[in-house]
Amino acid sequence: MNRRTFLLSSAMGAGGLLFTPTVNSAEQGPSDVIVYGGTASGVAAAVAAARQGARVTLLEPGTHLGGMVSGGLGHTDHGNIKTIGGISLEFFQRVGRHYGQPTTWNFEPHVAESVFKRMAAEAKVDVLYRHRLKEHGGVRKRGLHITEVVTENGRAFPARVFIDATYGGDLLAQAGASFTWGRESREQYNESFAGVRAADKYAHHRFDVPVSAYNAQGKLLPNIYPGPRGKIGAGDKKVQAYNFRLCLTRERDNQVPIPEPSHYDPKQYALLARLIAADIKKNRRPPTMHQFMIISPLPNGKTDINNKGAFSTDYINESWDYPMAGYRRRDEMWREHADYTAGFFYFLAHDPQVPAQLRDEVKRWGLAKDEFIDTDHWPFQLYVREARRLVGDFVMTQHDAQTALTKPDPIGMGSYNMDSHNVQRYVQKDGTAQNEGDTEVPSIPYQISYRVLLPKFSECRNLLVPVCTSASHIGYGTLRLEPVYMIMGEAAGVAAKMAIEQGKDVQKIDTGELTQELRRKGTVMELPDPNTRG
Repeated sequence: MNRRTFLLSSAMGAGGLLFTPTVNSAEQGPSDVIVYGGTASGVAAAVAAARQGARVTLLEPGTHLGGMVSGGLGHTDHGNIKTIGGISLEFFQRVGRHYGQPTTWNFEPHVAESVFKRMAAEAKVDVLYRHRLKEHGGVRKRGLHITEVVTENGRAFPARVFIDATYGGDLLAQAGASFTWGRESREQYNESFAGVRAADKYAHHRFDVPVSAYNAQGKLLPNIYPGPRGKIGAGDKKVQAYNFRLCLTRERDNQVPIPEPSHYDPKQYALLARLIAADIKKNRRPPTMHQFMIISPLPNGKTDINNKGAFSTDYINESWDYPMAGYRRRDEMWREHADYTAGFFYFLAHDPQVPAQLRDEVKRWGLAKDEFIDTDHWPFQLYVREARRLVGDFVMTQHDAQTALTKPDPIGMGSYNMDSHNVQRYVQKDGTAQNEGDTEVPSIPYQISYRVLLPKFSECRNLLVPVCTSASHIGYGTLRLEPVYMIMGEAAGVAAKMAIEQGKDVQKIDTGELTQELRRKGTVMELPDPNTRG
């Protein structure tokens, strides 16, 4: 493969405003509802509010709709599909129709975005791209109510209700709503899986062979945290790892090479080289790509690539700054993660420390030429798995997904594992490297409370938050799936219009009426009793 410099400054996520925008819909005038963030949840919220008759403006910092759903996450983690209804299910059905199927959970990124755009257009949502919230002074309030938001281009957008549907929670933070990030201790909410995690049957993607954390000179290898792991069960301000979900293909006529980063240094992958050598020694055979990444098939010969194992596409330790970082630092982190990921693939494909069989296997893959056309075929969205989390008057915890399954104010259901990727890679007492933080705890299908969307009543009364919801780190692990984000987004949109109609604060609307309205729209509030004959 020819050497190719990795220049993706024009593909930066929230901050990269250099690429050509897609066409905006016609502006409508003063809005009833402002949705900030064109994630899948943001689209669902905007469409839901507009279908209820609200005038809705959707402000997207970048130039794409769909967030991770159209940004590379083509393989859907859905849990029990019987819990998915409403606009969330409608999206997967619309994508399915594109492929001649009733419903599909695996799809190409560009197909997902085209469906989101069509849904927004049909609902007459006013979509404005390249409208990022002013970093300071972007939210104006009168008392406990937001009056308008201001974007970096100087435009002010007044509305009666606001919805923060971003992965970072920038609007909620500027609105003065309480939030947190990182991990709570076990004691804070009496959660048995909270805090720093011990190795158990719910922890995966760890080193299962001993690999020294130090080089021959006794210096710590890259990609290992030099500080202490922390006491088991203790809280911290460390955030689970992010990655890019690359859309790859082996179809030569629809392929471009994965680029070499402009600052590529093979020494950054010394730990990976040692892991490969240890694996060969243990198993007496060269490893395959499947040992270092999840390769999920998508239509038309494409794949969604995800993290797997001890050293993979997750950039462990390097997500911690994100929740409280400014825009410039987040742009830097986008580039750092992109360089790390491209370097990971380049190392596997070219470094002589990698067995020839594995190098040849990796070389057969490339970026899909017909995806992410305006960002050099690289996903525009960094997978921000968790950043800020709202702290409302109600906080969802482990118990709400295992024992306290019914809620007085349900807006939908969840069912996926309480899931977290690794939070840190550290040095064990014996000098070997190890990962910590992976959590894959089963949940029981549960009702989601409307209150997870709500800031404290004493802080803000016309804001709804369907992505950075009010949950502990462990509770958030089962809410942070895109189908659930869409379920909560739809609930936020319907609740916003209801608050306007009733002339009430979002915390004071009739939640029974909200539940019934969502039920009428196909949201699943309970599963059939398996013991019931029918």
